[in-house]
Amino acid sequence: MNERESRPVQTPMIRRARGTALLALLAGATLLLTSCAPEPGTGSTDASSAPAAIEGDQFENQQPQWSSCGSGMQCAEVFAPLDWNNRAGERITLSLVKQPARNGKPQGTIFVNPGGPGASGVEFISESIDGAVGSDLQDAFDIIGWDPRGVGQSTPVRCLTDAEMDRVLFEPGPSDDLEEGTEAWLAAVMAEAAEYAAGCESKTGELYKYVDTQSTVLDLEMLRSVVRDDKLNYLGYSYGTYIGARYADTFPERVGKLVLDGAIDPAATEVDVVREQTKGFEAALRAYVTDCLTRKDCPVSGSVDEAMAQWGQLLDRVDKESLQGSDGRTFSAGTMLTAIITPLYAQGNWPYLDDLFETVSKGETRVGFLLADFYHDRSADGIYLDNSNEAFTAINCLDYPSNETPDLAAMRAEAESLSALAPTIGKYQGYSGAFCAGWPAKSVDERKPVRGAGADPILVIGTTGDPATPYQWSVLLAKQLESGVLVSFQGEGHTAYGKSSCVSTLVDAYFLRGDVPASDPMCTK
Repeated sequence: MNERESRPVQTPMIRRARGTALLALLAGATLLLTSCAPEPGTGSTDASSAPAAIEGDQFENQQPQWSSCGSGMQCAEVFAPLDWNNRAGERITLSLVKQPARNGKPQGTIFVNPGGPGASGVEFISESIDGAVGSDLQDAFDIIGWDPRGVGQSTPVRCLTDAEMDRVLFEPGPSDDLEEGTEAWLAAVMAEAAEYAAGCESKTGELYKYVDTQSTVLDLEMLRSVVRDDKLNYLGYSYGTYIGARYADTFPERVGKLVLDGAIDPAATEVDVVREQTKGFEAALRAYVTDCLTRKDCPVSGSVDEAMAQWGQLLDRVDKESLQGSDGRTFSAGTMLTAIITPLYAQGNWPYLDDLFETVSKGETRVGFLLADFYHDRSADGIYLDNSNEAFTAINCLDYPSNETPDLAAMRAEAESLSALAPTIGKYQGYSGAFCAGWPAKSVDERKPVRGAGADPILVIGTTGDPATPYQWSVLLAKQLESGVLVSFQGEGHTAYGKSSCVSTLVDAYFLRGDVPASDPMCTK
């Protein structure tokens, strides 16, 4: 069988900062994905939470109609133009949730984005604010999470039914019957992308062409004006750091306190991102294996290299003969790779890699699908709980310029490089740009360095063992920004605020008093 069986050719795999939520899921707890705002596209039954009327195209002058939505939270919707170059044209709505400052005297607002792209800021704040923002900041600031355009409870990108998404993620497509890297294979992949995008246009119209990050930056500047803050205070995780960095470059004079945790290098191309993430997850798996071998119950054995080879052999075995889940889905090497990387986002989830190895070795898929479904926000009964997969694809294909006729020779060379660079997972990471080459909505953005010339100090946080946003990206972003200040955390996992007491203390002091470290503190705990 083709080595990429049942795995869609995807864009870079940066995902949200989800912390230890996986622990609860794998322990058998039920995740209640509740909402404090109306379902997208259905309208509100409470007139007080609907977008306020605006005059003409004066979006910045809107006054949100905040209404209580439980647990001390308030919710509202505001308008934004579909196309910021045509402010008088079609409108979309943006959904917001706010926890008012608990001391009753807010110093201003902190906007929070959890990453993705495609993650819900409304869900992040309404369901896990204590994991998102420290207690002292909750006392002193209004905390707002919002769903970026195309995401969640804002006007969403919708492309596929649940059954169609299952086929895309878990079943072989036409390209899987062809030799990878050939002209025929590339044409099939591009046709699959065009079919996916046609579903987006059929279900949500032109929106999928306007969910690029720069449009979200303009939305964020509008939101700053809407809440009447003179400058933007912002906490962005993972992909959210790209929003913040682009904001600083576009509106440097409006930068208040910006914290960018788990940074992306804005100048990184798609090839760069895939290469660095592949290295990062290979290194994180190696760190897990190193730790695992110190335990008597570790499912792999021998030296670290030998244990890594055992993981590689298991992946290869599944690739040659995929497994079948109890619900009929195909458990391929691509699905297993998703299951492997999911626990690597947080060190506390590493023990579940033991379960994955043991069960797949016996031909069982329960743990593997549980991990993959968590990554894809899919419930046990086959319902996708949000549109994060569709938004992830649409945003990335707009953010990363792609060639309409990709250079297959260059793609083959990069695939070979990835295989050599990461012997365990690299062979499953090649040809990532093929899908977006077939995406009909072409990017108008450039991947270029940012400066934020004249902006107030910006904290850039990097974790040395971060697999999803490798530490070097934080180093590079801090150097690019004229006022960037690097804060390093020597540890494992994705992002650091709320996990490192040293980082959390520095971030809180920065927001509350404007304290900026004189040099990189190199946090170790």
